[in-house]
Amino acid sequence: MPAPLKRYPIPGARHRVEDEIKGSRFITTIGCASTVLEARAFVRSIRDEFPNASHNCWAHVSGSPGSTEKSGAGDDGEPGGTAGRPMLRVLLGAGVGDVVVVVTRYFGGVKLGRGGLVRAYTLGVQHVLGDMPLAERRILVTVRVAIPYAFVDAVRRLLRQFEAEVAEENFETEAEIAARVPIEHATSFEKAVLDATAGAARISRPPGPPNEA
Repeated sequence: MPAPLKRYPIPGARHRVEDEIKGSRFITTIGCASTVLEARAFVRSIRDEFPNASHNCWAHVSGSPGSTEKSGAGDDGEPGGTAGRPMLRVLLGAGVGDVVVVVTRYFGGVKLGRGGLVRAYTLGVQHVLGDMPLAERRILVTVRVAIPYAFVDAVRRLLRQFEAEVAEENFETEAEIAARVPIEHATSFEKAVLDATAGAARISRPPGPPNEA
């Protein structure tokens, strides 16, 4: 099994497009869901928004791009395999993680057939992915640094260099900085801090799992 990605693109905001195919309206809504529970809540919210729709078909990949471990799909009354699974195939190949999509259909009176349904639901997901705003999921670890005051500016420059964020600062007896650092940069950041402070820094990582941002 491949190692999980340390950073990857995710939906930046809820986004929606609409298509009309042979009189049927297909309203496709996409959003971010990092867990299965979040994906289910998203699907419920769309069902509540469109309670009179003929179908609210859905798919999600709650994890890194292409991951099937926390993925799922549903046809919501459409013929089996004509909606959810085609939608999921598009998501799995899109290079986006933590993503959930619902295609809402209002039947227009003309049956599309199995092939037509597959094409329609596939098109909806491709369409919404095409102009969806993107953000980035990063795996962060907390690194605590205690240093003499003379090295504060040097360490702050390193924070910017290694894409780190200050989580906490304390300037009582010495300078103490807790930084959230992308996990792929953490070891290099710690080494750079030791180099910049001539070994005067005390560095630690609090126990616990990494965080996501």
